Amino acid sequence: MTKPIPWKCKDIIKATGGSLLSGEGESLFENISINSREISPNTLFVAIKGNNHDGHDFISHALENGASGFLINREKDSVFHNLKKGREEMTCLAVEDTITALGDLASFNIKRSGVLVASITGSSGKTTTKEMTAAILGKGFNTLATPGNYNNNIGLPLTVFKLNPFHEWAVLELGMNRPKEIETLADICNPDIGVITNIGNAHIGAFDSIEGIAAAKAELVEKIKDDGVLVLNGDDPRVVQIGERTSKRLLVYGTGSNAEIKAEKIKKKQEGIFFTLNLPGERIDIALKAHGEFMVLNGLAAASVGFLAGLSGAKIKAGLEEFVPVGGRFNLLETENGVHIINDTYNANPDSMKAAMGILNSLKGNQRGLLVLGDMLELGKHGDSMHMAVGVFAVDSGASKLYLTGRFADQVAKGALSRGMMHQNIFTGTKKGAVEALLRETVPGDWILVKGSRGLSMEDVVTGLIYRLSLRARSKIT
Repeated sequence: MTKPIPWKCKDIIKATGGSLLSGEGESLFENISINSREISPNTLFVAIKGNNHDGHDFISHALENGASGFLINREKDSVFHNLKKGREEMTCLAVEDTITALGDLASFNIKRSGVLVASITGSSGKTTTKEMTAAILGKGFNTLATPGNYNNNIGLPLTVFKLNPFHEWAVLELGMNRPKEIETLADICNPDIGVITNIGNAHIGAFDSIEGIAAAKAELVEKIKDDGVLVLNGDDPRVVQIGERTSKRLLVYGTGSNAEIKAEKIKKKQEGIFFTLNLPGERIDIALKAHGEFMVLNGLAAASVGFLAGLSGAKIKAGLEEFVPVGGRFNLLETENGVHIINDTYNANPDSMKAAMGILNSLKGNQRGLLVLGDMLELGKHGDSMHMAVGVFAVDSGASKLYLTGRFADQVAKGALSRGMMHQNIFTGTKKGAVEALLRETVPGDWILVKGSRGLSMEDVVTGLIYRLSLRARSKIT
């Protein structure tokens, strides 16, 4: 395995504007870590202050585990001096803020590597689009991609630190839950290609309106290189408006006449979704191992990046058809007694809730659709109304029963009742209680969608159902 690009102490000083408290400018580090438990030889430990822990409290632990250098906040230099006694060989640098320094180091690393960057943001679909894009670019280039959802001001730099001398492209996901966060992350990336997947209500609690969310996503635009390209979802009017306000070169994807890269002849089947990818001068049939028309749009965004990178239609097709949904992102499971479970527990917002219910309705056919729903977080003052709207939509989507958990369960129930669902078809309570109720009430052929925000850990319901339903099936066989 190729090692990351090494760091000289003088490079770190140049990138961060830090000062050397101890050691020599020629010291060399092979890795950078913020976790004192994950230290290998020749590692620089960066002590960051988070919401729950202060890395400066773990400097001695990092030292015991073999850290050969430290990057600390200047105000914490006394912590280092107390440890330094008798260890003149220790290297330590001080900066005003180590989290800011992480971003400075990441930006420096991108520039010195010469890697091309595709940055992806949007209210939903960005992790899936990132995975699809990496799969496509991987067919022609040595590609680094954000692992999981390492998409904030700490996760993004940790991803960039993995760049090795052979990487040609980096596919980086940019997340946000407050204004100016995309601007900060995009400033680190300075992307060659920027992608905006859509504008929705995710994290609306930190903004005055959906227009505020659109403005925050648009922060990406001015950070794209002057000769770079902005890739936009032509099916989303708010995204299209972002394109109308910039002089950047645009590439629009979608299903309408305004799209340069387009999906046609979309067909939904049990095994996935099929469509014809219309590239400039070329048409290719695509079979995605995924469900939902939103997956087609994610695929078009990824195909747009592949096209701009100069890849052939055959390689774009190979990358898309290799893609498998990320764990917890609409994974289809079937228990031994014929109950279908859709694990969509990775996260949730009002738009993704509605999309998931729509897919459930199309997949279940004439069978029953059961919804196990947890709270959608970060909606602020809109929490009550948006959870009520989910209850209304649940009934409209054809759900037979609701199993609700979380602080807003009663609001979802209120919405469903207002739409005519009977009290006896709505359960509210704990996740464990929801599992027990489902075990009593499910029959072979039922389709169960489990969804909620990350903080609800709704995957516990999926795990409990699979285990208990499998046991029940085995007991009937024996």
